[in-house]
Amino acid sequence: MNDKLFRFLDLPRQPPKAVPVAIRVLGYGEISGDFTPAGTVGQAERCLDCGNPYCEHACPVHNYIPDWLKLVQEGRLFEAATLMHETNPLPEICGRVCPQDRLCEGACTLEQGEFGAVTIGSIERSITDEAFRQGWRPDLSGVVETGRRVAVVGAGPAGLSCADRLRRAGIAVDVFDRQGEIGGLLTFGIPPFKLDKSVLHVRRDVLEGMGVKFHLGVEVGRDIGFATLLADYDAVFIGTGAYTFVDGELPGRELDGVHDALPFLVANARRLLDDLPLPAALDLAGKHVVVLGGGDTGMDCNRTAIRLGAASVTCAYRRDEASMPGSRREVGYSREEGVHFLFHRQPLEILGDDGRVRAVRMVTTELVDAGDGRPRPRQVEGSETELRADVVIQAFGFRPSPPDWCAAFGIELDGSGRIQAGGAGRLPFQTGHPRVFAGGDNMRGADLVVRAVHDGREAAASIARVLAEPARAAPAKVA
Repeated sequence: MNDKLFRFLDLPRQPPKAVPVAIRVLGYGEISGDFTPAGTVGQAERCLDCGNPYCEHACPVHNYIPDWLKLVQEGRLFEAATLMHETNPLPEICGRVCPQDRLCEGACTLEQGEFGAVTIGSIERSITDEAFRQGWRPDLSGVVETGRRVAVVGAGPAGLSCADRLRRAGIAVDVFDRQGEIGGLLTFGIPPFKLDKSVLHVRRDVLEGMGVKFHLGVEVGRDIGFATLLADYDAVFIGTGAYTFVDGELPGRELDGVHDALPFLVANARRLLDDLPLPAALDLAGKHVVVLGGGDTGMDCNRTAIRLGAASVTCAYRRDEASMPGSRREVGYSREEGVHFLFHRQPLEILGDDGRVRAVRMVTTELVDAGDGRPRPRQVEGSETELRADVVIQAFGFRPSPPDWCAAFGIELDGSGRIQAGGAGRLPFQTGHPRVFAGGDNMRGADLVVRAVHDGREAAASIARVLAEPARAAPAKVA
């Protein structure tokens, strides 16, 4: 027998040790740490190097996963970190927040054989964290400065990814963001038990060390005009994300005690960042909370409500568990922490007394074939029930919030507010204005962090291509 082929039989999948549930729900610290060096190597050695790296194909940024797992096995820490960054400008973040079970780990050959996937995400974050601790930084010693300058609007994952790649191409970068910290929803939307904010502080230090300049608390269109950016810079990248919540238009949504997911998560994130007292609106002690929605944002709301002292948290989703768009890992964490799930339940109305929430009226659903491969929920007649609720959190997703200056500069939007980029006659991620590029959630709609990272990386490649061609890079007239 080939010893390498069957090594996984003696070395089972083992994620990093998690903080016990009874302890982790008392605070907001990340619930699992990094591997020990020996643990990292041991888990990396489970990789079969199968010859057809399904994991790499399933990764939206196409990480060279088997290659850096091999470097990990050989103890070549800095080389592994360098290779990770060749495809992913934010590996320590994706290692934490990516739904690996739906991407790289879900495609792992060992997972298909029911032996348990290689712990790719945990290794990715552990290696990057340790490399940073030991002083690793991107090597830009061979970069030749071009004299070109680009403005990046938005310091979320797309903007940070774009900034990284532009600096590697010798292009000066100024990043503008209306918030006082970098990260966008990485900082203000994703709770710290999934992504500790110190991780963003390290990434900011790394990017500033590469020469990226951040202008925080500066809103384009309010504090500085977009026309000024076009006049002062050779190109602009827009990575403004998706912050407009999808309104389920449920009767009763105006009642006291009803929250939309993003404002709820942002309010809690801000109080934690600024060490502020708990506001009354977030005091869930002894209250029965119902979260509507089955995505990762819904799971974030579930687990935040537990930490805010809720007496019970129930998550209602209109399809079955297998159809949930969220990470299976996050669903599992929610269950471990005490969240109760109700599947095949569609909310009809939020009920209240004296202006406050008291219940959610729901109907049971069944899935029926719609002919497009995704079953649709159909209401079951006569199945209406009421579910007690003191607080309701609506987590139905997000839409882009396009800046109101887009139209004046030839930046086209579709009917849902997404920036239109690429297509016939344009480079990838190039908008209707030849020197303006866009990517991430403001172009795709709400999507995975790793796809925003991909967009920023690829948009930077298009920008570098345009700026290398003087005829194409000539400033366009400002509308």
